[in-house]
Amino acid sequence: MQILAFDTAARACSAALLDGDRVLAERLCEMERGQAEVLIGLVQDVLATAGTCFAKIDRLATTLGPGSFTGLRVGLATARGIALAARLPVVGVTSFEAVANGVASSERKGRRVLVALDTKRRDFYAQLFDEALHPLDPGGVLSLEACAGMARSGPLLVVGDGAPLLRDAFTHNAEMCDADACDIRWSKAPGHPQAVVIARLAATRAPTADLRPIYLRPPEAKRPKA
Repeated sequence: MQILAFDTAARACSAALLDGDRVLAERLCEMERGQAEVLIGLVQDVLATAGTCFAKIDRLATTLGPGSFTGLRVGLATARGIALAARLPVVGVTSFEAVANGVASSERKGRRVLVALDTKRRDFYAQLFDEALHPLDPGGVLSLEACAGMARSGPLLVVGDGAPLLRDAFTHNAEMCDADACDIRWSKAPGHPQAVVIARLAATRAPTADLRPIYLRPPEAKRPKA
């Protein structure tokens, strides 16, 4: 089964095409913004590299969030457009599970996994998983203090683009999470969703009937009052 997956939810724009477990093509552009201008070209490049076309693809996969409001809209609109034109089913994957499943099993051994994504505020989009990557909570917006509490409650591996921010905060505030109280490690896995991981997750799931973004909080921009 050929699956075309892409992600625009984080500080990157990525696309990949898989046939079974074989990666036919993969592209990644790290970027803060501008995914709308890059994504279609990235997808076309992946298809050209693999020597295929939309007619030969079996399904699409993309991230539902949480993440950048604009990035999520770009990814989901693109998925809906391609799905409609090519009559393809789409599988939605959360940013949390995409990042968590990018962590090697050797890193996770004996530890819970905290996916911490940067909200660009003073908190984090976060979800906790067990060693086997089963979710231990529904995910939400957590403060720095709440993340520190998780670190104090048992061996923990932290991954995500929010991990460097947490590490810096814990380093400069020993009272919050000192070495004696916290058994914490920092994953070497990418901090953003990987298109290859998204495709592999999508291969094991039924298509998503309703592609709705996961925002977790309202957007900062508001419509002007009449």
